[in-house]
Amino acid sequence: MSKSASLVTSIGQLKEGNPLKTLMSNTQALLLPVIGLLLFLAVWNGVARNIDTSLGQFPGPSQVWTQTLTLIDEHNAQREKADAFYVRQDERNAKRVAQDPEYQPKIRPFTGAPTFFDQIWTSLYTVMVGFLIASLIAVPVGILCGLSKSAYTAINPLIQLFKPVSPLAWLPLVTMVVSALYVSDDPVFSKSFVTSAFTVSLCCLWPTLINTAVGVSNIDKDLVNVSRVLRLKPLTHLTKIVLPASIPMIFTGLRLSLGIGWMVLIAAEMLAQNPGLGKFVWDEFQNGSSESLARIMVAVLTIGAIGFILDRLMLMLQRLVSWDKSSVLR
Repeated sequence: MSKSASLVTSIGQLKEGNPLKTLMSNTQALLLPVIGLLLFLAVWNGVARNIDTSLGQFPGPSQVWTQTLTLIDEHNAQREKADAFYVRQDERNAKRVAQDPEYQPKIRPFTGAPTFFDQIWTSLYTVMVGFLIASLIAVPVGILCGLSKSAYTAINPLIQLFKPVSPLAWLPLVTMVVSALYVSDDPVFSKSFVTSAFTVSLCCLWPTLINTAVGVSNIDKDLVNVSRVLRLKPLTHLTKIVLPASIPMIFTGLRLSLGIGWMVLIAAEMLAQNPGLGKFVWDEFQNGSSESLARIMVAVLTIGAIGFILDRLMLMLQRLVSWDKSSVLR
Protein backbone atom coordinates (compact mmCIF):
# COMPACT_ATOMS: atom_id res chain seq x y z
CA MET A 1 0.00 0.00 0.00
CA SER A 2 1.35 3.44 -0.93
CA LYS A 3 1.93 6.19 1.59
CA SER A 4 -0.87 8.27 0.09
CA ALA A 5 -3.31 5.37 0.40
CA SER A 6 -2.28 4.81 4.03
CA LEU A 7 -2.80 8.49 4.76
CA VAL A 8 -6.30 8.42 3.23
CA THR A 9 -7.15 5.33 5.29
CA SER A 10 -5.92 6.97 8.50
CA ILE A 11 -7.96 10.09 7.82
CA GLY A 12 -11.03 7.94 7.18
CA GLN A 13 -10.56 6.15 10.48
CA LEU A 14 -10.29 9.46 12.30
CA LYS A 15 -13.50 10.68 10.68
CA GLU A 16 -15.30 7.50 11.66
CA GLY A 17 -14.27 8.07 15.26
CA ASN A 18 -11.93 6.37 17.66
CA PRO A 19 -13.79 3.72 19.72
CA LEU A 20 -11.40 4.18 22.64
CA LYS A 21 -11.96 7.92 22.63
CA THR A 22 -15.72 7.40 22.53
CA LEU A 23 -15.53 4.97 25.45
CA MET A 24 -13.44 7.44 27.47
CA SER A 25 -15.90 10.22 26.69
CA ASN A 26 -18.87 8.12 27.83
CA THR A 27 -17.03 7.03 30.97
CA GLN A 28 -16.21 10.63 31.77
CA ALA A 29 -19.84 11.64 31.25
CA LEU A 30 -20.87 9.01 33.81
CA LEU A 31 -18.09 9.53 36.33
CA LEU A 32 -18.14 13.32 36.59
CA PRO A 33 -21.73 13.55 37.89
CA VAL A 34 -21.00 10.74 40.38
CA ILE A 35 -17.86 12.54 41.59
CA GLY A 36 -19.81 15.79 41.92
CA LEU A 37 -22.53 14.05 43.90
CA LEU A 38 -20.04 12.36 46.23
CA LEU A 39 -18.28 15.68 46.86
CA PHE A 40 -21.62 17.31 47.64
CA LEU A 41 -22.50 14.55 50.11
CA ALA A 42 -19.10 14.83 51.79
CA VAL A 43 -19.38 18.62 52.17
CA TRP A 44 -22.98 18.33 53.35
CA ASN A 45 -22.05 15.72 55.96
CA GLY A 46 -19.12 17.80 57.23
CA VAL A 47 -21.09 21.04 57.44
CA ALA A 48 -24.11 19.36 59.08
CA ARG A 49 -21.94 18.10 61.96
CA ASN A 50 -21.08 21.69 62.90
CA ILE A 51 -24.60 23.17 62.81
CA ASP A 52 -26.78 22.97 65.91
CA THR A 53 -30.32 24.32 65.78
CA SER A 54 -33.16 24.67 68.28
CA LEU A 55 -34.43 21.31 67.02
CA GLY A 56 -31.08 19.57 67.28
CA GLN A 57 -28.20 18.95 64.91
CA PHE A 58 -28.74 19.77 61.26
CA PRO A 59 -29.49 16.49 59.43
CA GLY A 60 -26.77 14.86 57.37
CA PRO A 61 -27.18 12.35 54.54
CA SER A 62 -27.59 9.37 56.89
CA GLN A 63 -30.41 11.00 58.89
CA VAL A 64 -32.16 12.03 55.69
CA TRP A 65 -31.91 8.50 54.32
CA THR A 66 -33.37 7.13 57.55
CA GLN A 67 -36.33 9.49 57.34
CA THR A 68 -36.83 8.60 53.69
CA LEU A 69 -37.27 4.96 54.68
CA THR A 70 -39.58 6.03 57.52
CA LEU A 71 -41.77 8.00 55.13
CA ILE A 72 -42.00 4.98 52.83
CA ASP A 73 -43.01 2.79 55.79
CA GLU A 74 -45.63 5.35 56.86
CA HIS A 75 -47.06 5.42 53.34
CA ASN A 76 -47.29 1.61 53.21
CA ALA A 77 -48.92 1.49 56.65
CA GLN A 78 -51.49 4.10 55.60
CA ARG A 79 -52.28 2.17 52.42
CA GLU A 80 -52.84 -0.97 54.49
CA LYS A 81 -55.24 0.98 56.74
CA ALA A 82 -57.10 2.25 53.67
CA ASP A 83 -57.37 -1.25 52.19
CA ALA A 84 -58.66 -2.62 55.49
CA PHE A 85 -61.19 0.24 55.71
CA TYR A 86 -62.62 -0.53 52.25
CA VAL A 87 -62.74 -4.25 52.99
CA ARG A 88 -64.74 -3.62 56.18
CA GLN A 89 -67.00 -1.20 54.30
CA ASP A 90 -67.68 -3.73 51.52
CA GLU A 91 -68.44 -6.46 54.04
CA ARG A 92 -70.78 -4.18 55.99
CA ASN A 93 -72.62 -3.11 52.83
CA ALA A 94 -72.88 -6.71 51.63
CA LYS A 95 -74.52 -7.77 54.91
CA ARG A 96 -76.91 -4.81 54.78
CA VAL A 97 -77.91 -5.57 51.18
CA ALA A 98 -78.47 -9.25 52.12
CA GLN A 99 -80.89 -8.13 54.86
CA ASP A 100 -82.55 -5.43 52.75
CA PRO A 101 -82.24 -5.87 48.95
CA GLU A 102 -83.58 -2.32 48.35
CA TYR A 103 -80.80 -0.73 50.41
CA GLN A 104 -78.44 1.50 48.42
CA PRO A 105 -74.88 0.99 49.72
CA LYS A 106 -72.97 4.13 50.66
CA ILE A 107 -69.33 4.25 49.61
CA ARG A 108 -67.37 6.57 51.83
CA PRO A 109 -63.76 7.55 51.05
CA PHE A 110 -60.94 6.81 53.43
CA THR A 111 -60.27 9.94 55.47
CA GLY A 112 -56.80 9.19 56.80
CA ALA A 113 -54.11 11.83 56.72
CA PRO A 114 -52.33 12.10 53.34
CA THR A 115 -48.88 10.57 53.26
CA PHE A 116 -45.72 12.12 51.84
CA PHE A 117 -46.29 10.34 48.52
CA ASP A 118 -49.91 11.50 48.43
CA GLN A 119 -48.63 15.06 48.79
CA ILE A 120 -46.17 14.51 45.93
CA TRP A 121 -48.97 13.34 43.64
CA THR A 122 -51.17 16.30 44.65
CA SER A 123 -48.41 18.79 43.80
CA LEU A 124 -47.56 17.08 40.50
CA TYR A 125 -51.19 16.98 39.41
CA THR A 126 -51.74 20.62 40.36
CA VAL A 127 -48.64 21.96 38.62
CA MET A 128 -49.38 20.04 35.42
CA VAL A 129 -52.95 21.38 35.24
CA GLY A 130 -51.76 24.94 35.88
CA PHE A 131 -48.94 24.57 33.37
CA LEU A 132 -51.27 23.19 30.66
CA ILE A 133 -53.75 26.03 31.16
CA ALA A 134 -50.96 28.60 30.87
CA SER A 135 -49.47 26.90 27.78
CA LEU A 136 -52.83 26.77 25.99
CA ILE A 137 -53.07 30.53 26.42
CA ALA A 138 -49.43 31.58 26.07
CA VAL A 139 -48.46 29.70 22.89
CA PRO A 140 -51.31 31.01 20.67
CA VAL A 141 -50.96 34.55 22.03
CA GLY A 142 -47.19 34.37 21.57
CA ILE A 143 -47.62 33.24 17.97
CA LEU A 144 -50.04 36.12 17.37
CA CYS A 145 -47.57 38.61 18.86
CA GLY A 146 -44.74 37.18 16.75
CA LEU A 147 -46.73 37.38 13.51
CA SER A 148 -48.35 40.75 14.10
CA LYS A 149 -46.44 43.85 15.22
CA SER A 150 -49.73 45.54 16.05
CA ALA A 151 -50.75 42.71 18.37
CA TYR A 152 -47.33 42.74 20.04
CA THR A 153 -47.51 46.53 20.53
CA ALA A 154 -50.95 46.19 22.11
CA ILE A 155 -50.11 43.25 24.40
CA ASN A 156 -46.51 44.07 25.37
CA PRO A 157 -47.46 46.68 28.04
CA LEU A 158 -49.62 44.07 29.78
CA ILE A 159 -46.77 41.55 29.63
CA GLN A 160 -44.31 43.99 31.14
CA LEU A 161 -46.83 45.04 33.80
CA PHE A 162 -47.77 41.58 35.09
CA LYS A 163 -44.57 39.63 34.43
CA PRO A 164 -42.72 40.89 37.56
CA VAL A 165 -45.66 40.31 39.93
CA SER A 166 -44.81 37.81 42.66
CA PRO A 167 -46.97 34.70 43.00
CA LEU A 168 -47.45 35.61 46.65
CA ALA A 169 -49.20 38.79 45.48
CA TRP A 170 -51.48 36.85 43.12
CA LEU A 171 -52.44 34.24 45.71
CA PRO A 172 -54.79 36.36 47.90
CA LEU A 173 -56.57 37.73 44.81
CA VAL A 174 -56.99 34.30 43.26
CA THR A 175 -58.22 32.90 46.58
CA MET A 176 -60.89 35.59 46.88
CA VAL A 177 -62.02 35.22 43.25
CA VAL A 178 -62.23 31.43 43.48
CA SER A 179 -64.16 31.63 46.76
CA ALA A 180 -66.64 34.06 45.17
CA LEU A 181 -67.14 32.34 41.81
CA TYR A 182 -66.49 28.66 42.45
CA VAL A 183 -69.61 27.87 44.46
CA SER A 184 -71.11 24.39 44.28
CA ASP A 185 -72.72 21.89 46.61
CA ASP A 186 -70.86 19.06 44.89
CA PRO A 187 -67.67 20.57 43.37
CA VAL A 188 -65.65 18.52 40.91
CA PHE A 189 -62.39 19.99 42.24
CA SER A 190 -61.60 21.38 45.67
CA LYS A 191 -61.17 25.13 46.04
CA SER A 192 -57.61 24.66 47.25
CA PHE A 193 -56.74 22.82 44.03
CA VAL A 194 -58.36 25.46 41.81
CA THR A 195 -56.61 28.25 43.71
CA SER A 196 -53.18 26.65 43.44
CA ALA A 197 -53.63 25.70 39.77
CA PHE A 198 -54.66 29.20 38.68
CA THR A 199 -51.89 30.82 40.70
CA VAL A 200 -49.42 28.56 38.88
CA SER A 201 -51.02 29.47 35.54
CA LEU A 202 -50.69 33.19 36.13
CA CYS A 203 -46.96 32.84 36.78
CA CYS A 204 -46.33 30.31 33.99
CA LEU A 205 -47.76 32.50 31.23
CA TRP A 206 -45.01 34.99 30.65
CA PRO A 207 -41.84 32.98 29.82
CA THR A 208 -43.69 30.88 27.25
CA LEU A 209 -45.49 33.87 25.76
CA ILE A 210 -42.32 35.97 25.43
CA ASN A 211 -40.13 33.18 24.05
CA THR A 212 -42.81 32.12 21.58
CA ALA A 213 -43.21 35.68 20.32
CA VAL A 214 -39.43 36.07 19.93
CA GLY A 215 -39.08 32.71 18.19
CA VAL A 216 -41.88 33.44 15.71
CA SER A 217 -40.70 36.97 14.95
CA ASN A 218 -37.13 35.78 14.26
CA ILE A 219 -37.98 33.12 11.67
CA ASP A 220 -35.45 32.99 8.84
CA LYS A 221 -36.53 35.44 6.12
CA ASP A 222 -35.74 32.84 3.45
CA LEU A 223 -38.42 30.57 4.89
CA VAL A 224 -40.93 33.42 4.85
CA ASN A 225 -40.03 34.22 1.24
CA VAL A 226 -40.48 30.58 0.23
CA SER A 227 -43.92 30.63 1.82
CA ARG A 228 -44.82 33.72 -0.16
CA VAL A 229 -43.54 32.26 -3.43
CA LEU A 230 -45.54 29.08 -2.88
CA ARG A 231 -48.54 31.19 -1.82
CA LEU A 232 -49.20 29.03 1.20
CA LYS A 233 -52.49 29.46 2.97
CA PRO A 234 -52.27 31.07 6.44
CA LEU A 235 -52.92 27.79 8.26
CA THR A 236 -50.40 25.93 6.09
CA HIS A 237 -47.86 28.71 6.63
CA LEU A 238 -48.40 28.39 10.37
CA THR A 239 -48.07 24.59 10.52
CA LYS A 240 -45.33 24.12 7.90
CA ILE A 241 -43.16 27.21 8.41
CA VAL A 242 -43.87 29.07 11.65
CA LEU A 243 -44.22 26.26 14.18
CA PRO A 244 -41.30 24.04 13.01
CA ALA A 245 -38.94 27.02 12.87
CA SER A 246 -39.93 28.41 16.27
CA ILE A 247 -40.10 25.12 18.23
CA PRO A 248 -36.70 25.63 19.96
CA MET A 249 -37.75 29.00 21.40
CA ILE A 250 -41.23 27.76 22.27
CA PHE A 251 -39.80 24.85 24.25
CA THR A 252 -37.28 27.14 25.94
CA GLY A 253 -40.25 29.12 27.20
CA LEU A 254 -42.15 25.99 28.19
CA ARG A 255 -39.20 24.65 30.18
CA LEU A 256 -38.77 27.98 31.96
CA SER A 257 -42.49 28.17 32.68
CA LEU A 258 -42.63 24.65 34.08
CA GLY A 259 -39.68 25.34 36.40
CA ILE A 260 -41.23 28.60 37.58
CA GLY A 261 -44.62 26.94 38.03
CA TRP A 262 -43.10 24.21 40.20
CA MET A 263 -41.40 26.79 42.44
CA VAL A 264 -44.53 28.93 42.61
CA LEU A 265 -46.70 25.97 43.58
CA ILE A 266 -44.54 25.02 46.56
CA ALA A 267 -44.60 28.60 47.84
CA ALA A 268 -48.38 28.85 47.31
CA GLU A 269 -48.99 25.59 49.16
CA MET A 270 -46.92 26.79 52.11
CA LEU A 271 -48.61 30.18 52.29
CA ALA A 272 -52.21 29.07 51.70
CA GLN A 273 -51.83 25.70 53.47
CA ASN A 274 -53.17 23.92 50.39
CA PRO A 275 -52.46 20.19 50.12
CA GLY A 276 -49.12 19.29 48.57
CA LEU A 277 -45.39 19.21 49.24
CA GLY A 278 -45.37 22.83 50.38
CA LYS A 279 -47.88 22.06 53.11
CA PHE A 280 -45.85 19.00 54.11
CA VAL A 281 -42.77 21.20 54.60
CA TRP A 282 -44.71 23.79 56.58
CA ASP A 283 -46.40 21.18 58.77
CA GLU A 284 -43.05 19.56 59.60
CA PHE A 285 -41.60 22.98 60.45
CA GLN A 286 -44.53 23.69 62.76
CA ASN A 287 -44.27 20.20 64.26
CA GLY A 288 -40.86 21.01 65.69
CA SER A 289 -39.81 17.45 66.50
CA SER A 290 -36.22 16.24 66.42
CA GLU A 291 -36.97 14.46 63.13
CA SER A 292 -38.60 17.44 61.42
CA LEU A 293 -35.43 18.88 59.88
CA ALA A 294 -34.50 15.58 58.28
CA ARG A 295 -38.03 15.16 56.91
CA ILE A 296 -37.92 18.70 55.52
CA MET A 297 -34.61 17.87 53.84
CA VAL A 298 -36.24 14.81 52.27
CA ALA A 299 -38.96 17.09 50.88
CA VAL A 300 -36.41 19.65 49.64
CA LEU A 301 -34.40 17.00 47.78
CA THR A 302 -37.62 15.51 46.39
CA ILE A 303 -38.73 18.93 45.12
CA GLY A 304 -35.37 19.40 43.40
CA ALA A 305 -35.38 15.90 41.91
CA ILE A 306 -38.92 16.31 40.56
CA GLY A 307 -38.03 19.68 39.04
CA PHE A 308 -35.05 18.07 37.30
CA ILE A 309 -37.15 15.16 36.01
CA LEU A 310 -39.84 17.51 34.68
CA ASP A 311 -37.21 19.51 32.80
CA ARG A 312 -35.71 16.32 31.29
CA LEU A 313 -39.18 15.17 30.21
CA MET A 314 -39.75 18.48 28.45
CA LEU A 315 -36.36 18.08 26.76
CA MET A 316 -37.32 14.60 25.55
CA LEU A 317 -40.60 15.97 24.20
CA GLN A 318 -38.71 18.71 22.38
CA ARG A 319 -36.46 16.11 20.73
CA LEU A 320 -39.53 14.20 19.55
CA VAL A 321 -41.27 17.16 17.93
CA SER A 322 -38.21 19.05 16.68
CA TRP A 323 -37.45 18.79 12.96
CA ASP A 324 -33.70 19.28 13.52
CA LYS A 325 -32.64 16.02 15.19
CA SER A 326 -28.95 17.00 15.03
CA SER A 327 -29.30 20.10 17.22
CA VAL A 328 -27.65 20.01 20.64
CA LEU A 329 -30.24 20.24 23.42
CA ARG A 330 -29.30 20.68 27.08
